[in-house]
Parts: sequence; C-alpha cells; structure tokens
Amino acid sequence: MSPHPHEVTRSSAAFGAAAAGRVARERIAQPNGWWGMALFLCAEATLFGTLIGSYFYLDFKAHSWPPPGIKAPSVVLPLVGTGVLIATSVPMWLAARAARAGRRNPVMWLIAGALVVQLCYLGLQIYLFQHDLNDFSPKGSAYGSIYFTLLAAHHAHVVFGILLDATVLAFVALQGLTNYWLISVRGLALYWHVVNVLAVFVVFTQLTPSL
Repeated sequence: MSPHPHEVTRSSAAFGAAAAGRVARERIAQPNGWWGMALFLCAEATLFGTLIGSYFYLDFKAHSWPPPGIKAPSVVLPLVGTGVLIATSVPMWLAARAARAGRRNPVMWLIAGALVVQLCYLGLQIYLFQHDLNDFSPKGSAYGSIYFTLLAAHHAHVVFGILLDATVLAFVALQGLTNYWLISVRGLALYWHVVNVLAVFVVFTQLTPSL
C-alpha cells in the first residue's frame, strides 16, 4: 500500500529539515546568505551612525536643545518599548539554534512569538510618533527634523524586519526547513540582533535631553 500524500510530504519535510540542519552544523564558514545580511547591516549601521552624529552635531551647535516651545521627550514608554523589543533577540537566537538542529516546529513558534511582540512594539511607537507630531513639526526646527528622521529610519527597519519575519515564517511553514530557509532564519536572527542594538543607540539619543 502506498503512503498517503500528506504523509509523504511530512516525511520529506522532516528529512529535508534534518539534512539541512546537518549541513549547517558541519559548515566551517558562514554561508553566503549570512554574509550578505551582515554586509547589508554594516551599511545600515553606518546610516544610523551618520544620523546619530548629525543629531549631536546639531545639539552642540544649538543654544537650546530642544528649542523653546518643545518639551523634552518622555522617558518611560520609549525605554519600556525598547526593552521589550530587545527581548525578542532571545526567541530569534533560539530560532536560529533550532534551525541548525533541524527542528522546524520550534523555529516557527519562536519566530511567530517574536513577531507578535515586535508588532506590539511597532504599534506603541506609531502611537508615540503621532503624539510627537501633534506637539511639534519636523519642519519647524533642526531638532524636529533630525528627531523625526532618526525615529522614522528606525521604525522603517522594524517594519522591514516584521515583513522578513512574516515571509520566512510563511515559507518555512509551506516549504519546510530547507537549506535555503535555514540560512534565511539565521540571517533573520542576525538582522534583529543588529536592529535591537541600534534601537538602544536610537532611544538614548532620542532621550538625551531628558537624561
């Protein structure tokens, strides 16, 4: 009797995940996909270094920072939100480890859990961003311009990361943990580790007038 098609699919997916995990564990060097993500993140870190440097350059040149009429930013919610975002590095790290072990289901659950937290963080940041826009304009001063540019760049990276989460999660669910998607999981984890480190620099730059 021939096996049921769904049983064949599940068996193939399990074999593919195990084989991909074995290849990953036997690698001497990082795969090209991982290095591609690393190079991309180096460019993004340079971008944020430029933005943060511009922020402090304008700060040093200004007589008042923020200028009169603009309140110093609140501290609690941005710090709490950033702390929550940083915590998602844990499930992403565990997802990368599970991928190397060829464990498809834990990979999916860990990415999905991180995705939910990251969406909550993004919702909070959109609320705070809109609140700040109601208080002052990015066109009204150098402070407003660099403040909103820095935050918008960071939020864009969070949105991009969430889209990567959803894409990797969907394809791992549909196609299994193949070698290609295993490398994608590892690249995704690296992306969030770097974005979370950058989030620390962004939030402390943002909160400098209140600290």
